[in-house]
Formats: sequence, structure tokens, C-alpha cells
Amino acid sequence: MILIKQIAIFLGLWLLGNLISYFTNAPLSGSIIAMLLLVVALELKLIKTKDVKDVANFLLNNMAMFFIPAGVGLMCHYQVLKQEWLPISGAIIVSAVLVLTVVGLIMKKRT
Repeated sequence: MILIKQIAIFLGLWLLGNLISYFTNAPLSGSIIAMLLLVVALELKLIKTKDVKDVANFLLNNMAMFFIPAGVGLMCHYQVLKQEWLPISGAIIVSAVLVLTVVGLIMKKRT
């Protein structure tokens, strides 16, 4: 019963995120909005960590399965990647550095 509650929390936030994205024409996908809602709910203690811990651990332990569709998509667009490898590589490097910097600054500020 506990797992059903935890799955329902994730699915509810996912649905809410998709609804927000659809009705507001937000430039973010519903999944990203759902993750932001989850972070806000955890920070405001609206959702307790124990209420999502088991399902979150399962999803994190099996994260590789979420990259399969992206890998297949990359294989389907091999020619584009071959032609545009330099700007794609630059975007990956810049975004990775940006994300690491922002996350580092946020964590430094929180502790």
C-alpha cells in the first residue's frame, strides 16, 4: 500500500506538471515542471521524504532505462550529429559547466 501511495504522488505531480505546461504554453515540458513541483513540495515539507523514498530510490537505481529512447534517437539522427558535431559538443560542454556551477553554488549556500 505504501508503494501505491508513493507512485500516486509521482504520477499526480507528473499529471499536474503536464497540465500546467499545456494550459500555460510554458516553454518547459510537463516532466520538468513536475520535478520542480516535487522539489518545492519537499522544501516546503508538503511531501515528506519518506513518502517518496522507495520509489525515488527505485527510479534512481534504474535510471539507465530512461536513456534508451534518447540513445535510439541519437542513432536515428547520426547524419545530423556527424555534420554538426562541433556546435553540439560546445553546447554540451557549456551547459555541463553551467549546471555544475549553479548546483555547486546552491549547495554551498544551503550548507
